[in-house]
Amino acid sequence: MSWFASLHPVWQAVVATIFTWAMTALGAAVVFIFTSFNRRLLDGMLGFAAGVMIAASFWSLLAPAIQMAETSGISPWMPAAVGFLTGGIFLSIVDKILPHLHPGFPIEEAEGIRTGWQRSILLVLAITLHNIPEGLAVGVAFGALSAGIPSATLPGAIALAIGIGIQNFPEGTAVSVPLRREGLSRMKSFWYGQLSGIVEPVAAFIGAYAVVGFRPLLPYALAFAAGAMIFVVVEELIPESQKEQDSDIATYGALLGFAVMMILDVALG
Repeated sequence: MSWFASLHPVWQAVVATIFTWAMTALGAAVVFIFTSFNRRLLDGMLGFAAGVMIAASFWSLLAPAIQMAETSGISPWMPAAVGFLTGGIFLSIVDKILPHLHPGFPIEEAEGIRTGWQRSILLVLAITLHNIPEGLAVGVAFGALSAGIPSATLPGAIALAIGIGIQNFPEGTAVSVPLRREGLSRMKSFWYGQLSGIVEPVAAFIGAYAVVGFRPLLPYALAFAAGAMIFVVVEELIPESQKEQDSDIATYGALLGFAVMMILDVALG
């Protein structure tokens, strides 16, 4: 790991999100083994992803943002509140604009600007929407290392990347398996499934570069990423995981995901 520690924080963020993208690809590769996927299990995995993102939003993003604001001599709640709400509003705007379709819904219920794009593209864009704030979160966490603030640590940033990577597995599966059921080849289904994770290294580079270049933005940027992730959880992941009548599996998945991310952040951070 010494080679990784020696990298500039921006490139650490890119390498870390290449890992999270690889986890998306690994989840998408499930399509080479199964052509269908148990809906209860998928709901549990989506709940797990939601739990990870909720925990990461606080432990890895909001808490450090508040600590950084305190050391800067400004009201500790202000950057966290402003950044958090701005992140949610930003994702809300993207949600209204970006054409996308969530797995299990008819194409008539596609969201965003109306287009004639194929169902497969719309499904990929739905998961891509999830991955934008995840990439930003990892990028900002690594970019914070350049500020030399005690609350921003390399193990903590790595813990966030690991947590995001773990929950990316079901997201890749949630794209590739439905595409296979609709008649696409295994290779095409896998290709589209992993493609949804490509945005994470791009978003991570932007997030890390922004906070490295503009240090005063750091607490706002951390809270911004948290707000964007919570928007995805409340708007997309939880409703998708609770569509079936038996919602307990999704709830238990969310509890487990939160616990895993909390343990990772506390143990490594």
